[in-house]
Amino acid sequence: EFSMFIFIFLQEFRISPHEAFVVATTDRTTLDFDKFKELQDGSTLYLLQNEHQALPVAAEEHITFTPHYDTLIRGGMYEYYASQGQAPLSYTLAELIDNALSATAKNKGRRIIEIRVLNDKTVGKPAVIVLDNGCGMTSKQLNNWAVYRLSKFTKESSTFASDKEGYVRPDHVPRSLNSDISYFGVGGKQAVFYIGDSARMISKPVGSPDVHELVLSKEEFERKEKNKEDIFSGVILNRKPGDSSHIKNNDEHFLQALIAEERGKESFTAVVITGVQPEHITFLTERFNVVTRELAHIYHYYIHGVNGNVRNKSSSDSDDLKIDIHVTLREKPPKCPRAIHLREVEDDMQTLYINAAADTFEFRASTAADNGTVEGIIRYHPFLYDKETYPKRPGASYKAPDNDDDDNESGFTDQARKRMPIFECFWNGRLIPYTAVSEFDWCSPSKGAKELAECYSRLSGVLFTDDRFQVTTNKLTFTDLEMKLKNKDTIYTTVVNGQKSSKRANIQNEFSLWLQNCHEKFDKQVKFLGYQGTITRPEVPSKKMQHPWAMFSSIEWDGKTYKTGQRVKSLRTNPVLYGTIVKFLLYGSYDGDVFATGGQVEVIREPKALYDMTKIIPISKIDKTATDEAIKKNIDNDFAKLPEWLKVVWPKGNEWPQNAVCPAGTPLGPINVEILNKRGESISSMPSAGQGKGPVLSMQLTIVLHDSKGDKVVSKFIAQHSPKWGFEFKKNESLTQLGKYTLFLNTVMKDTNEPVFGGKKLPNFTLKFTVKGKEKQSSDPSVRVGVPFNIPLQFKDLYGNLTAPPKPPPVLECNYDLKVTLSGLKTETQTVKIILHPGTPHSLHVMPEEDPVKVENGNPVAFNVEIHDECGNITAHPRQIVRCQVEELPLVTVDCSNTGAGQLMTKPINLKIIDGQPQTRKVQFEMPSQRHIASITRELKVIPSTRVALMQVYSAGDDNLVLRNNDKIDWVAGGVLENLFYRLYDEAGSEVTISAEIASKIKVNWTGDIDLEDLIHRRLPDIEVPTQVQDERFFQVSYHDQSVSVSFTITEFELHQSYLWHIYLNCCMLAETKCFPHADLEPVDQYDNVTKTLNPTCVRDMSVEAEGLDKSSVAFMWQQWSSSVVVTGIRFSSGPLGLREMCFKYSTYVEHIKIEVTAGIPAQLKLISGPEQLFSDHGISEPFLVQLYDEWENPSPDKRVVVQLRSPSTLKVSLTSNANNPINVHLGCYKLQFTGFFNKKPIPGPSVNLTIIPDRNKPVRLSVEYDSKVRFLAGGIFPVFSVTVVSEEESPITTFSPTAVSMRLWSGVSSGGTPPPTVGDWLTDVKLCLLRKCCVFFCRDKQIPEHAGPHVIQFSLRVDETKLLFSDQIPVNVVANQPVKLGPDSQPRTPVVSNSKDITSRTLVENMTLRIMDSHGNPAGQDLNGRVAVSIKCTNGDKNKSLPLFEGKIHSFRLDLVDGKAYITRLAIIENSPGENGSIYTLLFQPEVPKFPTPLNPFELEFHFYNDADNQAKISHLTKQKDELTVAIAAYENIFLTSTQLLKLLTAIDTLINKKRAEVDKILKMPRRSCSIRENFMLQPDVLGMVGHLAFVEDDTAAWVISWHIRGDMDCIITKTKEAAERIYRETQGKQQVMALDSVFVPPRDRPLPHIRYGRTLFDPPGNPVYARELLICPNDQECCDIVFKNILGDTIVIDDLQSANNYRRAVVQNKSPCPTILTRQGDRVSGKGKFGGAQNKAPPMQTLPLFGAPFPPIYHTLRNDIELLQQYQLAVKKREEAEKERSDHIQNLKSPEMERKNQEMEEKKKLLEDIERQLGMFVDHGVNCDRGAHFTHGVITVPPKQKRSLSKCRCTEILSAHDTVVVCERQLDVDCMFVRERCEKTEKRHVSTGGGPETSHPRTLEGAGLELV
Repeated sequence: EFSMFIFIFLQEFRISPHEAFVVATTDRTTLDFDKFKELQDGSTLYLLQNEHQALPVAAEEHITFTPHYDTLIRGGMYEYYASQGQAPLSYTLAELIDNALSATAKNKGRRIIEIRVLNDKTVGKPAVIVLDNGCGMTSKQLNNWAVYRLSKFTKESSTFASDKEGYVRPDHVPRSLNSDISYFGVGGKQAVFYIGDSARMISKPVGSPDVHELVLSKEEFERKEKNKEDIFSGVILNRKPGDSSHIKNNDEHFLQALIAEERGKESFTAVVITGVQPEHITFLTERFNVVTRELAHIYHYYIHGVNGNVRNKSSSDSDDLKIDIHVTLREKPPKCPRAIHLREVEDDMQTLYINAAADTFEFRASTAADNGTVEGIIRYHPFLYDKETYPKRPGASYKAPDNDDDDNESGFTDQARKRMPIFECFWNGRLIPYTAVSEFDWCSPSKGAKELAECYSRLSGVLFTDDRFQVTTNKLTFTDLEMKLKNKDTIYTTVVNGQKSSKRANIQNEFSLWLQNCHEKFDKQVKFLGYQGTITRPEVPSKKMQHPWAMFSSIEWDGKTYKTGQRVKSLRTNPVLYGTIVKFLLYGSYDGDVFATGGQVEVIREPKALYDMTKIIPISKIDKTATDEAIKKNIDNDFAKLPEWLKVVWPKGNEWPQNAVCPAGTPLGPINVEILNKRGESISSMPSAGQGKGPVLSMQLTIVLHDSKGDKVVSKFIAQHSPKWGFEFKKNESLTQLGKYTLFLNTVMKDTNEPVFGGKKLPNFTLKFTVKGKEKQSSDPSVRVGVPFNIPLQFKDLYGNLTAPPKPPPVLECNYDLKVTLSGLKTETQTVKIILHPGTPHSLHVMPEEDPVKVENGNPVAFNVEIHDECGNITAHPRQIVRCQVEELPLVTVDCSNTGAGQLMTKPINLKIIDGQPQTRKVQFEMPSQRHIASITRELKVIPSTRVALMQVYSAGDDNLVLRNNDKIDWVAGGVLENLFYRLYDEAGSEVTISAEIASKIKVNWTGDIDLEDLIHRRLPDIEVPTQVQDERFFQVSYHDQSVSVSFTITEFELHQSYLWHIYLNCCMLAETKCFPHADLEPVDQYDNVTKTLNPTCVRDMSVEAEGLDKSSVAFMWQQWSSSVVVTGIRFSSGPLGLREMCFKYSTYVEHIKIEVTAGIPAQLKLISGPEQLFSDHGISEPFLVQLYDEWENPSPDKRVVVQLRSPSTLKVSLTSNANNPINVHLGCYKLQFTGFFNKKPIPGPSVNLTIIPDRNKPVRLSVEYDSKVRFLAGGIFPVFSVTVVSEEESPITTFSPTAVSMRLWSGVSSGGTPPPTVGDWLTDVKLCLLRKCCVFFCRDKQIPEHAGPHVIQFSLRVDETKLLFSDQIPVNVVANQPVKLGPDSQPRTPVVSNSKDITSRTLVENMTLRIMDSHGNPAGQDLNGRVAVSIKCTNGDKNKSLPLFEGKIHSFRLDLVDGKAYITRLAIIENSPGENGSIYTLLFQPEVPKFPTPLNPFELEFHFYNDADNQAKISHLTKQKDELTVAIAAYENIFLTSTQLLKLLTAIDTLINKKRAEVDKILKMPRRSCSIRENFMLQPDVLGMVGHLAFVEDDTAAWVISWHIRGDMDCIITKTKEAAERIYRETQGKQQVMALDSVFVPPRDRPLPHIRYGRTLFDPPGNPVYARELLICPNDQECCDIVFKNILGDTIVIDDLQSANNYRRAVVQNKSPCPTILTRQGDRVSGKGKFGGAQNKAPPMQTLPLFGAPFPPIYHTLRNDIELLQQYQLAVKKREEAEKERSDHIQNLKSPEMERKNQEMEEKKKLLEDIERQLGMFVDHGVNCDRGAHFTHGVITVPPKQKRSLSKCRCTEILSAHDTVVVCERQLDVDCMFVRERCEKTEKRHVSTGGGPETSHPRTLEGAGLELV
């Protein structure tokens, strides 16, 4: 068939048999016999000259993409994106990124994925492009992509069956980052059609020269459906890279640029989505940061590596993945494109979780059913100081959850995590967003300690799974993860350093210990304040913990402050304490305030009178929710229970009043007493401080007699309480002694008889009374029962005489009244009253009377006893003590002496009841002091009590399993002992009915979480038997109040079936051999218990696998003694370093472990990092980091390797160079070569091209510009020099002060690079006043030298204290100024001539050249010609005086003036010339230049004329001496004048500096408004400052309303760059808001106010409107601040009041213009929408807001120049020290002998000069004529006006008066030249005339002098 096909093919295309060709599929697979058999009908083929030929034109390939059958069977799965109320756009983009990750999984280099969002109409309609550099897709794979639900398990990757590759599950990698996430064949199609209406797939596979392109669109589907065409068919366009000829639509113009990028790419895939839904493009544009943050969250671990985005880490493990995901957004200009690398996102939740965590807990879960493994991490976010550090989700608002838990006494809520689940879930490395696991049993708060309940809310976590756990097709939800993890067969183990822990420990215990450690180590919850000292606590059981304990007076905890003396309530204590804080205790050594967790508080339990106890409890048990009112109420309630007062009752009504007076013998009483509390309740004992009854109270009655001998206790009785009558005291008839008495009733403690309890005195009662004598009366006989008595009878007759008794005897009748009856008498009966008392003790009566007496076991028994006389009356006699003896119980006695009766209360009777039968005991009563009274014996029958006496524990599932006391039970490890029940029995053996009260007293020791309802139904909690086989474990069930319990022990035993393996590595890997000596293998059950199930033959079935493992040396050996296997010879021959996973297999058991592999022998050097560019004259700030590697490119830490660095001779760099040493080389590229040596063998290393680049901050030259065409006229003004400091980068530098730049000027020629050494700083160095404008320094108004000739100008820059930078030397030629006079080349001597024959005596001048000169003496008439008229005139102007004649007897003559000069060879007078002897004449040379517009000044020369030669010779000699002396005197005067001026100038500088400093200090100390926000970042690089500190506002009300309006931005930090903003953001962990100016755009032009349009005012604006930003005064960086406040304030307007604001807004709107927000100076705001009123639009009080500061007062700005001047003087002060030394040297020099000698010489020469002048007839008293017209008089130079004006241009002049007298300071300052004028407010000049001589000027001290800078 293939041959036939070729034959037909040749004929059809007319191909010569000798012509070479290739027939290939669109995948570039060449057809042969085998391939042709597999070729399907309808396939598209290429006819090519060779298989790599580029397609000349685009080719179309017809395909079909019928939906896969999975569409039907899995069509009902949850596939809707808009679930859980969230915007799913980020998750749809994630589907496309999943495909890109899978496509780039096998890339060897960087894996680049880019998402481009186009919203720029200039390039087409909105589009979304997802681009990757993965392997690309062949046309077949592109066809498969189009098939819906064709998953990777069913799709065919090739056209031919022989090339098909089945799906291979990737090997396990940490965190399952296997990139195997393109899975179901659904997500990509759903994503593109969710985002838009059309998808264009463009792909180029690896190794193929063709690009395949497929378009799927909703529009095309609808068209095919309408035309009844095959919907699921289409065309793949195959073309060459870069061919965009098929793009015709302008809406897709951007595709041409995209296709142009294809050239040069090895492989790629681009998904182009068009027809994007408007809401999606809006979301992507407006919430760009939200989309990128969610994508960074989804792919966090792909981007950052297995450890996540750990900030400030030295190296990132994300480089191992080499994944770059970029997201860009392009919008219509002028908006700038935005681009974000997902690795740069710092606020995704995983980044926040990782960097806010203090510690992590890693674990692994293994599911038994599918051998699935889940890696888990729990992170702890501690409480720090005053807040939780648990991250908040950006943009989310949390509502505090309702807490209805009544048992939660502390009111604790999940303040940190709220109710969010702990675990986020990742599948194959990417987030599954809608599935989260709340917790597991072992990390649930219900399983942990209650004191750590708050810590559980500080947990976050993440779970990593692979595809063994199923997710929905849209990867939004797990379908079975939580169910599998919470299956009881799932095994959890801890992971330490990436390896499963070898410790056989319970994960719940491990987690609890970890959480406890985190709480103690990281939580900083309590701030301890007021350190008081350190103490030792001997009551602490552990001696180690007894010292030191620091004491504090207060704490701050959770926003509350607790202080000493404050009342608090305890939480979770038994009982609950209400008390007063004594002090706070914290273990450890401290000496001040400290943050810490834990700590204890000492509390006095209140009321102290009740409890009298101090308790120390943990601070965490303080109830933070308890209010002061509730605590006080509880304490008051307890206080009301205390005994408060006594109620005294007189039951017989015979009450004795206070201060009563009663006859002796008057009965007192009986008295009944009740003790009442504040509530009026009767009590007999103190309130209970706990369980049971409180201490019993008694009542003590004391009667005290007050007599002259002192106080005497007459009676003292103690009464016990009776429920019937309270405290009763019998009648007292013994008060017979006369005197004053006091009756005391005191409440006392029964046990101690103390009247005080808890420091408080118990209630008492006092009665004062007096006993007086009885009135005399007949006494009635007093008799006792049973005691005979006599009745004397007397019989009298009628007259009263005694007589014998008659007969019969008298009859007696007695009924308390004695009647004697004798018949026959006048009065037959007489009655006598008798008093009858009880008789003597006769018998003992015991009640109850029944026998036997029954009592319940465990209770005491009470017997009431009475002592009777023989008639049964109760009788009271002394020593009536009754004893009661019960068998086996202690003796009990009662004293009946006072009352004749009493109660005997025995101790509780506790007998052992056997078989529920009652027990009998004998009770004997007797009176030892009354032996005649018979004792009584009673029988006591003790019956079984109803209290709980027996407990039975049993299992309901097994009737035979009854847990008896001290039983030992064997149970399988990890099992559950369940269905446990209990029964309670009383002493009679009857089952006790379980009530809620009884159930609450049942305690078990294996859990604290007991359900009361279960206990009421007799059900006990299940016992989870520990998973680890250890010794016996003790368990107990007890009845709380009594010693009733059942105890038993459980011994675990392991299962014989092995589940897992333990592998113990006994040593670390050797660095060079890469070998482990051995590893031990032991089989364990699912709980890591070792099972002895191996045998010697098992080694044959064991194997081990690992990457790079050399299996040839691995051996498994049996160890008989331990029944384990040892593995030896483990060696690795290749692979990377670090953790390497090894897989051990035996039968069906598999175990993975991780080992640390270290490097081998060093073999190569590689450059890790280092500078590629370096500034000249800078050190290497970033060192070259060279890493040593072995031959497998593993980093080696071997320290024996020596590294050598070779560099060019011009570049001095060594391995030991200090990074701060500057490298001085020329700019350019230099090559560095690194070489290593190991054992003298070279190791090849890298070479580095180091480029020395220009430094923009390094000044290298000064650029000087000026008008070079200008002529430099002597004495004129220099042109403006502009000096620019140029950096190496040829850019201007603006950081230097004008004082750093100076100008030097000298006469001569250029000296090279620097000024000549003779040019000193003080003489010819002229430093200029430089005005700074932009980046240029300007030098203006400088005077040109007066002497013509070549000069050199050079500028210098003081870079630092030692370095000067000079500009190029500028040669200038100073030319003469305008011609003004005629003068000689050199001033001739004064001629002296005589009328003689000798020509020499008659010569006036000889060889003199006259030139036309400027005003400074420079030749200036080189182009002028004319004549010079020479004549003689009288000096004094006397025209009548005869004049000498020139030779030739002429009065005048003319000389030729050629080129501005005239030469005179000799000029003489004639012999015998006329003239007056001794006269002075003037020789006049008058220039005559016709073409010169102005006349020139002539040259005049005075000469002396004499008639004789002798006089002429003498005068000539004197004239010569006079000229010499004049020059010498001028030199001396210059020395003295210079020293004097220097001293005055230095003094003026000191005064100036001190005065300006005082003015500046005064202004700075003036109070003014300032911003109260603290500024912390001002001095950092590229930081502009905080908004509140950037500007001042002068008006208080404006500052108030503007600060309020932008109060949310006042603390925002403004930076110049995005990098600086991100740095601050990271440093503050996102708490500080920042704004980068390079990401802010504001329109450059300023808009006028809304009422101004086109420069015309639309209406008269009310209220003085002004832009708010225009009220801000920015002292620094005006341009940047303008951008800031334009961005923040916008066009906000400030107006006077609200009415004006509303009127203004209405007028603006009526003119159809938008009106911005308006603020009023009254604090109101009218928003841009027109809304005003309400609290949100009213500014709060000014003092509650941080305000903009106020600027300095106006005078401050006036003095700003002076302040800058003072700063410039700082440099002058340094010079001042030298000047001081020079001054002292001058002073010493002035006083030196040399100067004295010179002064003397000067005076002598002055005198000599005066003599000569007298001889010459020209002496002048008032001064000496100086060369330049100045006159020196008494130290003052008088300067003519012209000369003074020229001096003032370049001298610092101190004006002393308005006259022409000045002091000229010729000393130059080392600061900018300035002219300082002293303005004198009080200046007085005294002129003193002395003898007709000149006036002397005496300047006074200048007061209040000011400065004027000119």
